[in-house]
Amino acid sequence: MRKLFIPLFSLAVLVSCGTAKNAADAGTTQTSSAAKGDKAFMAAYKEIKAEDLKKNLYVIASDEMEGRDTGSPGQKRAGEYMVNYYKGLGISYPKALGSYYQKVPSDFMKKRGGGNLPDSENILAFIEGSEKPEEIIVISGHYDHVGTRNGVVYNGADDDGSGTVAVMEIAKAFQAAKKAGNGPKRSILFLHVTGEEHGLFGSEFYTDNPVFPLANTLVDLNIDMIGRDDPENRGKQYVYVIGSEMLSSQLKLINEAANKKTNNLELNYKYDDPNDTERLYYRSDHYNFAKNNVPVAFFFDGIHEDYHKPTDDVEKIDYNLLAKRTQLVFTTAWEIANRPDRIVVDKK
Repeated sequence: MRKLFIPLFSLAVLVSCGTAKNAADAGTTQTSSAAKGDKAFMAAYKEIKAEDLKKNLYVIASDEMEGRDTGSPGQKRAGEYMVNYYKGLGISYPKALGSYYQKVPSDFMKKRGGGNLPDSENILAFIEGSEKPEEIIVISGHYDHVGTRNGVVYNGADDDGSGTVAVMEIAKAFQAAKKAGNGPKRSILFLHVTGEEHGLFGSEFYTDNPVFPLANTLVDLNIDMIGRDDPENRGKQYVYVIGSEMLSSQLKLINEAANKKTNNLELNYKYDDPNDTERLYYRSDHYNFAKNNVPVAFFFDGIHEDYHKPTDDVEKIDYNLLAKRTQLVFTTAWEIANRPDRIVVDKK
């Protein structure tokens, strides 16, 4: 948050003592407010810890969850763990939804090439804004993976266990701020979507059936694989950011400022290239928001050697880097939630 500085000395020279005192009082109030905002931010920011991310990921990506295939018993167990986590934090669900679960019907997925997938659920947790509750920031990640194949569990620790626990940890940070009397001015929706691996089904169902109007949805910050590094960036402190300037001239700038304020990671925009053969802008859940004219930023670590293999396990996660990337997303969300004006949508 920006601090405002008033040149009090020059004011004292130019105006009467009484006016100078008023100006000084105003300056003190503004600077005090900015300082309070920075203190509140830092207290919440410090809630994001590598050891807590690790604790949750060891559950979400355990063999007990059987690879979290869409609609499977293992995925439902993972979902129950997440719901109990939110209940424990005192974070509720959107009132209009009536529970943490948004059913994604089998028929919806089947019509979009989902074969015979069973019914599944998106999981939604919600913190209402204190000043502009009707304006919504979505922080998303898919919690499904590819299940079990030939008796081998594909745990999906990075894809997208890392994004799942990051969303949970960001929710914890915002809730801590709220409990301290510094909750976000705008509302935050923590959206765990299903069916991503089979065709972005959960996010498509949400954007077709939004709990909150998409016209009031300011941004989707989507987290899909942020716990590893790829061969091109081995050992670097980096993250790929995809799509942050596709629809808004402000979102990329906000994210870059958030990065400089915190861990100053290397932000890699390789996949924003229109000639990118991987076409990653279209391959994760943010795209269903983008095609509805909602600005997005997709946070990603790249395609590594364990992508969609049974070796994508919790032991290979870089938890310190996972924490830094999670802190970046939180800081970006904090700024968007608390800035005076909503970010613009000024690109097509």
